[in-house]
Amino acid sequence: MFFQTLRNIFDTFGPAIFVPVVLFIIALVMKVSVKKAFNSALLAGVGLTGFNMLIGAYIPIIVPTVQKMVQITGINLPVIDIGWQASAIVGYSTKIGMIFVGLGLLFQAALFLLKWTNIFMPGDLWNNYSYMLWGSMLYFVTNNLWLSLGCMLVMNLYTLLLAEVVEKRWSKYYGYPNCTITAPHHIESVPYAIAMDWVLNKLGANKIKLDPENLKRRLGLLGEPMFLGLMLGFLLGILGNLKDLGNLKSWGEIATVGISTAAVLAIFPKVAGIFASAFQSLTEASRGTAKAGGKSREWYLAINDAAGYGEPATLISGIILIPIILAASFLLPGNKTLPMVDLIALPYMIELIVCVVNGNIFNSVLSGAIWYSIALFTCSAVAPIFTEVALSTGVSIPAGAALITSFAVIGHPVMGLLFFAFLSKNLFIIGGVIVLYFICYFVFKKNREKVHNYLERANEEVVLE
Repeated sequence: MFFQTLRNIFDTFGPAIFVPVVLFIIALVMKVSVKKAFNSALLAGVGLTGFNMLIGAYIPIIVPTVQKMVQITGINLPVIDIGWQASAIVGYSTKIGMIFVGLGLLFQAALFLLKWTNIFMPGDLWNNYSYMLWGSMLYFVTNNLWLSLGCMLVMNLYTLLLAEVVEKRWSKYYGYPNCTITAPHHIESVPYAIAMDWVLNKLGANKIKLDPENLKRRLGLLGEPMFLGLMLGFLLGILGNLKDLGNLKSWGEIATVGISTAAVLAIFPKVAGIFASAFQSLTEASRGTAKAGGKSREWYLAINDAAGYGEPATLISGIILIPIILAASFLLPGNKTLPMVDLIALPYMIELIVCVVNGNIFNSVLSGAIWYSIALFTCSAVAPIFTEVALSTGVSIPAGAALITSFAVIGHPVMGLLFFAFLSKNLFIIGGVIVLYFICYFVFKKNREKVHNYLERANEEVVLE
């Protein structure tokens, strides 16, 4: 009953209400005045609502173009991507998923209070659906409640560890004081992003100054994010209407996609500024504690991944990746997955890579193309299980598809490896995964400052002229 009630509360109010309430309570605990705490909470709610309104208005405009692009290719693959929205519904529709709604909240809060982590993850309760989905699939195959719960909790631990690695970098790059994202379907790319960034820097890719600021400085008006959005949206519209360029209606769609992409890049930073200002009082309170001689604790609030969607380099990199990943899906031998609905989620998925490379669009696209090409194979491998679970919750298979998946949620190699480790039921493999976590945890905690400083130094090299 408790889990069902908690789920109903969250489903009713959503992140735009839940996050401000959490922020308000935290501010009061930190001895911020009621007036300032309420103002911060209101700004957070307005900012999140603004993000959702922008993204909600943009996606219906660009999705038809992306779908046309898919149709033009004539690709016929057996596994069809039905989108993260459908996957979230699946996660929240299973019994094991509902159990984790409450258990995960208690687990995450306990880890924070015990100082096992410095990230307050309950601030982004919504994105727990990713664990819930993996756990539901494991339970469907094994019918083992404890194994499934164990898998979800271990995934949660890995997510928090990886989030701590990039917390400072993400917060600084996206401009949200003491905030980070913990969505497991994004954060798992951190080890790859850091390793790939190191390799690309050694190869001299960091000398290619392809980031919004440099483009703006070198190209003037042509380098403005708004203009880049117009051109990129225009190009995407053309790719989606290649067969109908002689049709006036097609050019109307092309122009709409172009101006809409420009609008997102122009308006999003202003909304982001409103959301970022919500955390000013918390930052001031933390500094006040330090000045008073108290022992202040550096901590980060988990926020929704929508906060980074419209950042210029993020959105541009994500949109460029749409045709690249689509091409990879039919060029890669052995791939069975056709990314479709979730192609538009690529700006979400690329956030961690973008912040690690400090907005270098060239590095982001190159790294993202490799990583999300690998992700296609993860989707292909898990598709049979996901399909069965989805069908059991009432999700229907699209016409022409043999199996279904969610590119944005299932297409993640690290989560996939953890899932298959628990699916093996092999105590040595499962034990090895757990031991590896503790090794990584204590090594990171011992070298925390070194890791954070490395990421900052690496990115200073990128922006130097």
